[in-house]
Amino acid sequence: QVQLVESGGGLVQPGGSLRLSCAASGSIFSIDVMGWYRQAPGKQRELVARIPNVGSTNYADSVKGRFTISRDNAKNTVYLQMNRLKVEDTAVYYCNAAVVRSDYRASDYWGQGTQVTVSS
Repeated sequence: QVQLVESGGGLVQPGGSLRLSCAASGSIFSIDVMGWYRQAPGKQRELVARIPNVGSTNYADSVKGRFTISRDNAKNTVYLQMNRLKVEDTAVYYCNAAVVRSDYRASDYWGQGTQVTVSS
């Protein structure tokens, strides 16, 4: 089995910064795409940023220039550096990973979510 564990959420004032982390563990052979999604109350889950093992990253227009996604393949970990946070960034943030397990089967996995609240 594979687990994704997120950390780094919390309460921050507008204009502040937070860094989210998501570590994958378990029977992992390789990880292709890793990404962050978010879901605000009453809204659908949306893509924030994604980073493939090879290739360029993608960002939602609403976070371009403020958020940076990165990964450490040796640690099977993805990060989301969030700067110049806005009230509208408030949401539960979920980590996602496209994993090839040790049995060579591919599946999508999600973390449990971490709350980010931007408020004065």
